Amino acid sequence: MREIDRLGRFPRSTFKGQRQRPNRTDVDRRIAKRFEYDYFDGDRKHGYGGYNYAERFWTGVAEELRDAYGIGAGTRVLDVGSGKGFLLHDLKRVAPGAEVYGLDISAYGTQQSLPDVRPRVVRADATYLPYRDDTFDVVLAINTLHNLKVDRCRQAVREVERVKRPGGHSYIQVDSWYDEDQRQAFLDWMLTAETYFDTAGWKALFAECGYTGEYFWTITE
Repeated sequence: MREIDRLGRFPRSTFKGQRQRPNRTDVDRRIAKRFEYDYFDGDRKHGYGGYNYAERFWTGVAEELRDAYGIGAGTRVLDVGSGKGFLLHDLKRVAPGAEVYGLDISAYGTQQSLPDVRPRVVRADATYLPYRDDTFDVVLAINTLHNLKVDRCRQAVREVERVKRPGGHSYIQVDSWYDEDQRQAFLDWMLTAETYFDTAGWKALFAECGYTGEYFWTITE
């Protein structure tokens, strides 16, 4: 395993520490956890408040992943929790010939996937990836697996490992924190996470599951 940030080129908020923290209720969280229209394109208190494609968001990440993992023509890439397929779309643009696949629990998200990737996006649960062992050269799970309860989260990590070919690459990013201030900020902003630990707790879970890939954290500040 290796801790490394592969989302370093994703645009960061310029309002660090200045945003008023939300007053989210249990009802808001239940609505968000359906991962349907309300989560993607409904009211901001239930999710993104409008999740639309913009080239500036995922292009840099796609280029980073391409260069780090040698993604090119014929490389098979799976994005677990692909949403509307924005990262898959940009991977196709920056790595022509790459074979990209997506999976998401959301019927709305999969149906709204960008047209060029939609044929290879399926609706499924991350705890059972509908692919054979050793299918993919690269497996990504970015801000997805923490949305599962802990036993299912462990199973999903094992599934990432199962479908990755020997010698392949994987990258998992999850919500976490380094200190108490970050933990409290996470709890204030948290909407869909079911499993959450500090960074040491996540490392222990990854090791328990036999995970061998790269990982990093989404930190709320």
